[in-house]
Amino acid sequence: MSNASKPMITDVFVAGARKGWGIATSSTLPNVLMAFVIIKALEITGALKGLGYVFAPLMNLFGLPGEAAAVLIGGWMSMGGGIGVAVSLYANGTLSGEHLAILAPAIYLMGSQIQYAGRILGVIGTKASKIPVMIIISVINAFIAMFLMKLFIA
Repeated sequence: MSNASKPMITDVFVAGARKGWGIATSSTLPNVLMAFVIIKALEITGALKGLGYVFAPLMNLFGLPGEAAAVLIGGWMSMGGGIGVAVSLYANGTLSGEHLAILAPAIYLMGSQIQYAGRILGVIGTKASKIPVMIIISVINAFIAMFLMKLFIA
């Protein structure tokens, strides 16, 4: 094999950077932006306070305000959306750095399940009856992770 057939490391880097930029601009950024808009709309309408009131008993178990449920709901639909919701709530003072540390593992453990159910599980032929079980397992894992993070943070 000659050296001419091996790509230069700079070419590999540039190709990877282009792919990463494409993912960021076509997938991640729109989800994060959408999350900022949704949180602002929920704030303006007062629905965020209502959501916080409804979920406060559950979220308080993890040392979180009730509004933190919006992060989990957003993350469940899209990891980028969950991160956007978390950053938005941090920016407006609803969440602290400690709250973000507690929520971060949960976002990743149950992240994007709505997207994945259609894009992956349906395509590979997963039995529809098994999908709710898979979702429940990862939600339980997320809640266990939040509980453990609360112990580490406290």
